[in-house]
Amino acid sequence: MGEYLTLFVSAVVVNNFVLTRFLGLCIFFGVSNSLNASIGMGMAVTSVMTLSSMLAWAVFHFVLAPLHLTFLTTAVFVLLIASFVQLLEMIIKKYAPTLYNMWGIYLLLIATNCVVLGVPLLNAESNFSFMKSAVSAIGSGLGFALAIILMASLREKLRLADVPKPLEGLGIAFILAGMLALAFLGFSGMIPV
Repeated sequence: MGEYLTLFVSAVVVNNFVLTRFLGLCIFFGVSNSLNASIGMGMAVTSVMTLSSMLAWAVFHFVLAPLHLTFLTTAVFVLLIASFVQLLEMIIKKYAPTLYNMWGIYLLLIATNCVVLGVPLLNAESNFSFMKSAVSAIGSGLGFALAIILMASLREKLRLADVPKPLEGLGIAFILAGMLALAFLGFSGMIPV
């Protein structure tokens, strides 16, 4: 049980994909303008990442590895992720149109988000068991959600601040992201990758 907790904490905080590996920045900067959109996007990325990682584990261990087709891993994982994102888009569009409009193009960017693809690939490379793969995916998704929610909270607070003209918008967002990355970098080395 302790091994799973260590893996989870490592994925959320210590080895956070956004703030320590700098993956998934397109959605991170694009959606973090609004706290509500960031919470929803964090949930969407976590669910897509978890479901696709679990299915990717099954496909890798029961189809690709036994048939010696591991060279197709990336292509198969991309197809799995794209399928989940398409399904999520249809569900959100039907049942939560406000959230769908708030996310805009970034919902489709989940399919091309390197974090969502990176987690199943790293799980396969690390030869994780099904449970370890699921824990890693959930932790990585929640780590992404934590990073984007922190960023959105800070960006909403900055709307009330007196930010110099040249730094308004993405300029101050990059500075904030750097400061968050420095804060999370303090955890590096606590749990090995």
